[in-house]
Amino acid sequence: MAGHEFSEPADRKRVADHEAHPEAAEETRHSCDPAFQHGVVVGFDGSTSSERALAYAIGMARRSGSGLIIVHVANRLPTTVWAGCEPPVFVDVPDHRTEVLGLELACADYLSEVPWILVERGGDICHELEEVGREYSADAIVVGSTHGLVGRIFGSVAGRLARRAQRPVVVIP
Repeated sequence: MAGHEFSEPADRKRVADHEAHPEAAEETRHSCDPAFQHGVVVGFDGSTSSERALAYAIGMARRSGSGLIIVHVANRLPTTVWAGCEPPVFVDVPDHRTEVLGLELACADYLSEVPWILVERGGDICHELEEVGREYSADAIVVGSTHGLVGRIFGSVAGRLARRAQRPVVVIP
């Protein structure tokens, strides 16, 4: 089954009265394909550790008969990096990597075994993976381990996610 990317059309109008029906607001805000409910979320950025995590997540989704939600978190950098000002403000940095990853994944034979989608988000990786997991009522989140100085200083994504997630987190070395 081929994967596809969900995107919200810019001209989409929300017709529900969110004040009168708060459940309608929640439903329109987090609408997702029901075929991927209770699937496996995997963080993917094209790195070696994320490729290992993807391979594990594919097997996990295949064994459980569920869908695979591949999440790429695009770059967002605080403007304080450049301006040195307070409070921190985030700026979206154009990230065409998601398009490239989507094309690579669409051509991958190993993904033909499970239904999958690619979801792009921007922001904190831990928060976005957990948010996607919540939206899809995921059974698990799979991530690759991070190595290096940045992970030691700021804490690894896997470690931070394991501490705060509301569902099982599988960390692949």
